[in-house]
Amino acid sequence: MTTTAPGTITSSELLSVVASRELAARRTVFAGIGLPTLATELAHLTVAPDIEVVYESGVCGAHPSQLPETIADAVLITGAEAVIPMPMLFGCVLQGGHIDVGFLGAAQIDRWGSLNTSVIGDWASPSVRLPGSGGGVEVMANSHEVFVVMRRHNPRSFTAELDFCTTPGPDRALAEGIRPLGAGVTRVITELGILARAGVGEELRLVAVHPGVSVDRVRAATGWDLRVADTVEEVPPPTREELRLLREDVDPDRVYLR
Repeated sequence: MTTTAPGTITSSELLSVVASRELAARRTVFAGIGLPTLATELAHLTVAPDIEVVYESGVCGAHPSQLPETIADAVLITGAEAVIPMPMLFGCVLQGGHIDVGFLGAAQIDRWGSLNTSVIGDWASPSVRLPGSGGGVEVMANSHEVFVVMRRHNPRSFTAELDFCTTPGPDRALAEGIRPLGAGVTRVITELGILARAGVGEELRLVAVHPGVSVDRVRAATGWDLRVADTVEEVPPPTREELRLLREDVDPDRVYLR
């Protein structure tokens, strides 16, 4: 495998490439906008050419001619396998158990995979007000598993206690008497490495780091006592071909790449 020289890759490029690899052998993905879009489009060209991408706007099997800027972007409609009403999307596709992977982002995550996308700080007077759930709660509850891409890995983002729980993972939902269909968050991709868990009852643990990142650095950047796998793998850096596809074919106008 041909790799790029160190120092030539942005954080967005690294996260997109690593996240795309995680989609190998998956069939259906419910994708959000931004890094999940980059990852799914790159996966189309590399490890998962037959993957079906579903958007919250009701677009199933999207084949956009360019990157969508919102879930309602018209480029998602042309060439799509189907466009269905949102009640059908959530009631039949998601709740019917037809999504392999829900792909979400978040401002905060806890050790059990619950997410905050609502506020940073106190609810009544937050320092930052965020977009909120959208369909995140349904995606978490009904996808077979959920992948999360986090742009920041620090104790404020990986926190022992969320400022607000927007999207409860299955452990938290079960404590409230709700039984989700899926395993919740199973993979978290960050600029430091990959955290993983198998499902209900397991905490996120460190399973891989990027080249040059130590386990101690990841522990220090995590707001709880992070568990570490017996063997921590090193994530292969993006190849020249993965970066070429990402920069030239997926996002040549750098809509999401930073």
